[in-house]
Amino acid sequence: MKKIALLLVLLILGSCFSKHTPPGPSNAFQPARRVSTLTDKTLEEVSGLAASITNPGYLWAHNDSNSGPEVFLIDTALNVRLTCVLKNIDNRDWEDIAVGPGPDPTKNYIYVGEIGDNLAKHTYKYIYRFEEPVLTSGQTQLEITDFTTLCFRLEDKKKDAETLLLDPATRDLYVITKREEPVHVYQLKYPYDGGDTLVARNVAALPLTQLVAGDILAHGGEIVLKNYKKIYYWPNESHLPPVSALAELPQEIPYEEEPQGEAIAWRRDGRGFYTLSETKGKKKTYLYFYARK
Repeated sequence: MKKIALLLVLLILGSCFSKHTPPGPSNAFQPARRVSTLTDKTLEEVSGLAASITNPGYLWAHNDSNSGPEVFLIDTALNVRLTCVLKNIDNRDWEDIAVGPGPDPTKNYIYVGEIGDNLAKHTYKYIYRFEEPVLTSGQTQLEITDFTTLCFRLEDKKKDAETLLLDPATRDLYVITKREEPVHVYQLKYPYDGGDTLVARNVAALPLTQLVAGDILAHGGEIVLKNYKKIYYWPNESHLPPVSALAELPQEIPYEEEPQGEAIAWRRDGRGFYTLSETKGKKKTYLYFYARK
């Protein structure tokens, strides 16, 4: 029955959004504007970016694999203001980050996605969730000892993934694979705190490939996804759940191509979104902002 249900979902998605129907251009955003130049070597391999709620105007970022288990609070000048270190955790291949609601409705949470797997050899993926810290005067480093580890596997097979989405309306989590064509969307339905290994269900396929980042706007449910060459945008004017919204044909936002752009994040007020790249060789890396028209 599960296989039949999944087949029906894929057929529905295929009828709405086919690889034979290319995304149309979007005129909803202004061209990318350079906000700042990256000079801090601490941030040379940024692969995840999310707007802070508790610290308005700031962003949370983390580096890719072979870096420390650190989450950085940065300003839009790309200065590190606070480094949060997850105690006794390795950064095997952190790929994306999200900020939003969690188990306590009065608090905001950070979700860090240990979801990368270039060789598709790891059975388990992890999401680390902890309460969003508040930046205080004089504090530059914070050890995070109180966090929840969500251990899960994809229901069908091992795959590489670099995109983590949090639905702020339901607290459901979504992981989107990278190297397939089409890519697949996996869902962890809330609540997911039972302590046992979770199974992320394959709920959709998108005729895209090489997806490296994404974000859902907290109010309205607009979605952006990106690969190394393009940014895809779902306006979601009907405020549909993510899987239903992604079944619609996206728009393509003109992208200021980056050396290795693996991070995208809505500004918290929805007036636009940021992108940030890993550094590559002698190429300069910028924080870009795409303002809504």
